[in-house]
Amino acid sequence: MIILCCAHAAAQTQLTQPAKADAQPATVKKEVPAENGAAIASVTVAAERPTNRIDRQVYDVKSDIATSNSSAADALNNVPSVNVDPDGSLTLRGSSNVQVYIDGKPSAMLQGDNRGPALQAIPADDLDSVEVINNPGAQFGNEGGGGPIINLVMKRSRRPGGFGVVNANAGTAGRYNSALSGTYNEGPWGFQGGMNVRHDGRNSIGETVRDRIDPRDGSLSHSDQQSQSNGLNENAAMNAGVTYNLGANDTLGAQVAYSHRTNNAHSSDNYLSTDAEGAVTGDYLRSTVREGESKNYSWTGRWDHKGALPGETFKMDLRTSSATNDYDSTYRNNYVVLPPSGSLQDSSQKNRGKTEIIDYTGDYEAPLFGGVTKLGYKIVQTRNDSSIDYTNIDPITQEGSPNALRSNAFNLKETIYAAYGSYQMHLNEQWGVMAGLRAEHTVMDIDQLTSQVTASNTYTNLIPSFFATYKLDEKSTLRFAYAHRLRRPNAQDLNPFVAYRDELNVSSGNPKLKPAQTDSFELGYETHMFGLETNLRGYFRDETDSILDRKYFISNTVLLTTRENAGTTHSGGMEFTMTGKLLPTLTLNLSGNVARFGQNVIEMNGDQTRRTASSLSGRLRLNWQATSTDMLQAAVQATGKMLTGQGYREPNTTLNLTWRHALTPQLALMVNATDVFNTNKIATVTDTYALREQTMRRFDGRIIYVGLSYRFGGTSGMHREGGQDGHPRGPGGMHGPGVGPPPGGGMGPGPGGD
Repeated sequence: MIILCCAHAAAQTQLTQPAKADAQPATVKKEVPAENGAAIASVTVAAERPTNRIDRQVYDVKSDIATSNSSAADALNNVPSVNVDPDGSLTLRGSSNVQVYIDGKPSAMLQGDNRGPALQAIPADDLDSVEVINNPGAQFGNEGGGGPIINLVMKRSRRPGGFGVVNANAGTAGRYNSALSGTYNEGPWGFQGGMNVRHDGRNSIGETVRDRIDPRDGSLSHSDQQSQSNGLNENAAMNAGVTYNLGANDTLGAQVAYSHRTNNAHSSDNYLSTDAEGAVTGDYLRSTVREGESKNYSWTGRWDHKGALPGETFKMDLRTSSATNDYDSTYRNNYVVLPPSGSLQDSSQKNRGKTEIIDYTGDYEAPLFGGVTKLGYKIVQTRNDSSIDYTNIDPITQEGSPNALRSNAFNLKETIYAAYGSYQMHLNEQWGVMAGLRAEHTVMDIDQLTSQVTASNTYTNLIPSFFATYKLDEKSTLRFAYAHRLRRPNAQDLNPFVAYRDELNVSSGNPKLKPAQTDSFELGYETHMFGLETNLRGYFRDETDSILDRKYFISNTVLLTTRENAGTTHSGGMEFTMTGKLLPTLTLNLSGNVARFGQNVIEMNGDQTRRTASSLSGRLRLNWQATSTDMLQAAVQATGKMLTGQGYREPNTTLNLTWRHALTPQLALMVNATDVFNTNKIATVTDTYALREQTMRRFDGRIIYVGLSYRFGGTSGMHREGGQDGHPRGPGGMHGPGVGPPPGGGMGPGPGGD
């Protein structure tokens, strides 16, 4: 668990729900004492929040009835065009080049291979909304990938007094999770904290069928790999924070967070190889036992100041976050047919990895020159340290000897100095525009400790963005967005060491990689159709120097996977969402994405290959209020075909069902079944002049959870969950995953509403 604070006021806390059928409007609830000691009556006054923002779409996830026993990964799968695989891999509109923020800031926990497990560990009940920023503006940096941004906005409470939530759930095959979170506001002080535990995971089985094509005569060498992996892991997290209002204009905040996750598994791989004549050249079983752990921590300090002008603010934020991943694997081989290279020794492998981010930002906003002017700076340093220690083990004596050829140590330090400015104004009652420019200076230092090779690189980029809105009528709005982005390679992409994965697969990075350059355009139309809130968005994205996977054989049986600036990539399509009530008790949430992908790739033999794919993805969610205390939900998630560097990924569809029964106003019973028909899979196809490969991996998809959710505390009298403009009422606040509702706050600097 990592924490990134909130409490950025003004435009950033203008939370909206454009695409969730069960999204609730902001409400003011007034408790009215009845006469003669009768029960207290409740009067609810609805206040609709504006839909969308000039630079992003905002989706309400807290009203999803399945959140009390699901994870952030499950919640993201309900967001249009977002897909999270069972192994934690995340894509947006078919692209894996996505940044994930928490309250507008990057986090070490959500970088690299750590991101998937982290999303599966964060309780969905801690999320307030998810912001999809397909065209990030000038205030957003390009560190961590530089692509579109998915911003997780955490819950917050501004009630005076205390408030808390307890969830406890039990699932199939010994799974369970539980969370406790609370907040207390009194006068200028605000306190919040939480803890959660989770015992969960996905067992899997897989198969890889591979044919190596001899370029000289076209003959085939065949191999088949059957695999299975088992292991449920433990996650425990805790968080605490405090905010203090120095007066009407200044707020201080601090927070710390820590989480620990095990990374244990037992797996087996059966390798069968044949030559061009079909004769068996190798047949053996490889067993693996892995033990590991991941530790994440963060601390944050923040100062918010309100200036003399209406809406004038200055925010200063300093935070550090760290993610450490350690695991030890032991391999044992049993042979039926020895491969040509002879028997392989038993072995062990120790992997160590650490990512640390230090982030210092300042953001100023003021009503100047007839509009809203925003200026800011950022200094962020990211360190990635990784090492692999490989040991051969004698099968008789069980003594180990280091294997220098498979051992490696690699460090990367990247420092970015950035400044930005943006200006937003309404030209008239119909037109609103925002333009921004960001300057980034990057310093990168690479140290390949094993080969004693060091390298450095520096470069400066100017990154423009532009947004416009046009109000057609009271119900309809047009939106336009343009943004230029950089996609920087990460540490694994740059490390040239050839890392051993198994007897048929190795991987390496490429220190010669350049940042990919992306230009993205979007035109949106928002209106009401058939009584439903409807959004249509056409988009086009063009990327040069695309960083793509490259696979080729380095021996008759061993396949190397590396990364190269292998060509250009473009995609375009139409995305839509429709939300609203079909009947008084039936709510619809429908979204889809019709896309066309294209890649121009230079093959290893010098040929240029063009690949194209059409894709249809969608989300359908129906909520039925069966009785005053019972709600049923059915959710269908369909992901279409997606291109990879040298092939494509096949479509996938799942169905989830949820029942929520209110036992009392504070206590609810939840039953949730994911992947009811057990169809969840990851299937990929690679097809080049020298390689044909099909990979299929299936997971424990059908999982049932039964649990209870209890909410307690609060005060009588009038209170508001959030101002109509989204501004905090009372103390500001900070929070992080696993915390639950903290006092006050919002996300980091960004453009306001339209």
